[in-house]
Amino acid sequence: MGNKTILLVEDNPDDVELTLRAFKKNDISNKVIVVTDGAEALDFLYAKGKYAERDEKDLPILVLLDLKLPKIDGMEVLQSIRQNEFTKLLPVVILTSSAEEQDMIDGYNLGVNSYVRKPVNFNDFQQAIKVLGLYWLVWNEPPPLGKKG
Repeated sequence: MGNKTILLVEDNPDDVELTLRAFKKNDISNKVIVVTDGAEALDFLYAKGKYAERDEKDLPILVLLDLKLPKIDGMEVLQSIRQNEFTKLLPVVILTSSAEEQDMIDGYNLGVNSYVRKPVNFNDFQQAIKVLGLYWLVWNEPPPLGKKG
């Protein structure tokens, strides 16, 4: 599973640590790029700012996106991803603690591939990451990314 990058967009350091621990515990060895706000996520995806040297065509295989982010919130990040020709097919999973039904509706209306509420219990969280990893990194056939469709 380890040759494609995962972009984790999460501002809570505890949630970042839990996610990375869950990846490790489930032998998900993909490189994980962690960004802590929506503006940095977009800079990474579009190879701007401190990521300007990155090949913009080398997109992550998956974006795990929190909603409540500083600078630019998760919904705006998702909207930008879906409006850009090179990123519009990029698999995006909202991984959030939000139990707001409107967040779920808005996410699906903007084209999120999946909406997952973060379980509070670490064992449940680890199991959720395992299933996400198996599905998105092993079983799913990703679209050809970085090409105009």
